[in-house]
Amino acid sequence: MRKLALIILVLFAVLNSFGQSKSSPLQISHLTGDFYVYRTFNDYQGNKISANALYLVTENGVVLFDAPWDKTQFLPLLDSIKARHNKEVVMLFATHSHDDRAGGFDFYKKKGIKTYSIKLTDVILEKKKEPRAEFIISNDTTFTVGQHKFEVYYPGKGHAPDNILVWFDKEKVLYGACFIKSADAENLGYLGDADVKEWQKSIKKVQMKFRKPKYIIPGHDDWENIESLNHTLKLVDEYLAQKSTEKK
Repeated sequence: MRKLALIILVLFAVLNSFGQSKSSPLQISHLTGDFYVYRTFNDYQGNKISANALYLVTENGVVLFDAPWDKTQFLPLLDSIKARHNKEVVMLFATHSHDDRAGGFDFYKKKGIKTYSIKLTDVILEKKKEPRAEFIISNDTTFTVGQHKFEVYYPGKGHAPDNILVWFDKEKVLYGACFIKSADAENLGYLGDADVKEWQKSIKKVQMKFRKPKYIIPGHDDWENIESLNHTLKLVDEYLAQKSTEKK
């Protein structure tokens, strides 16, 4: 019976993988090893925008880094992970307080999944009277889950006052979420909570601390171009130069 159930799960995973298309509301792509990038979508200023997030498969379960932007995909994500890997999601980290990152805290907490954020994120969510994480971590924390180790790092203000990144040193994977813009981004996007001057400093800290990443995952759009962090700094520099010119 258990063998039959496993076969069904594998078949479902294969069919689900082949069934993905550019119009699928949930798209899962293998990054490297036990790492997977998943993408959901939402409307922003009348345009359909993708949001990238990451999950890691470990011996002790699956770790999510950010929740789906599309709330209708909260449960399908869990189902897809179960079908593909025959494992449960055990942890969720939000990289900052915006809805495309921390919007799933309430749902996943009710599913028995441990949820995490830094104190800055918790304070912002509390002020907004929005669901908060169950566990509050320090700005710079190293976790070991199963066979994998990763570092949660707060570089300073940037896209948001509370944006964190996640670094996997062994595999050289840098998950930047919205702190990092896609290499094809034409501008810095939403700046409602941004501090662009500090963003410039924060990017340089990241570049110094996490050298020679093999994979960099930005928060939106294309995630395959390794130049996304450098491109983000270029966009920040251009923005600050323009603002300086406007003041003269």
